[in-house]
Amino acid sequence: MKVFNRKFNREYESLEKYEAGIQLTGAEVKSVKAGHIRLDDSFVRVLGSEAYLINAHIQVYEYARGQDYDDKRTRKLLLHKKEILKIRTKIKSGSGLTVAPVSCYNKHGIVKLEVALVRARKDIEKRKLEKKRDRAMEEKREAKEYLKY
Repeated sequence: MKVFNRKFNREYESLEKYEAGIQLTGAEVKSVKAGHIRLDDSFVRVLGSEAYLINAHIQVYEYARGQDYDDKRTRKLLLHKKEILKIRTKIKSGSGLTVAPVSCYNKHGIVKLEVALVRARKDIEKRKLEKKRDRAMEEKREAKEYLKY
């Protein structure tokens, strides 16, 4: 199971990546392992000496009691203190950096979240990136058509 943040590559330019654990309940772990997590509108905030995943949507596990379950609650990320300190200093340097989730996956039965220190892309950069992808796809199609004959 590996779930990607579909908006990540379009919205952000990745600078550094980190692997973090997530503090989840038992039913949430089962739901995440089934692939029922969405990271599209989520982000990471460093408060004090801890990092939190905010606005990630984890669907209710179908066999659990869903009483008073908040699917978008704030979840604590498990990072080393040195990593959190490094991230916090780079964010506070004033260069427009933030932390965003890249993907969520299993590693030896443990749910991990890949987060990245990122810089947001401007609209012009997004359009250039899309044009570049379109050109590459078009060249690939043309090469495929050429090899048919």
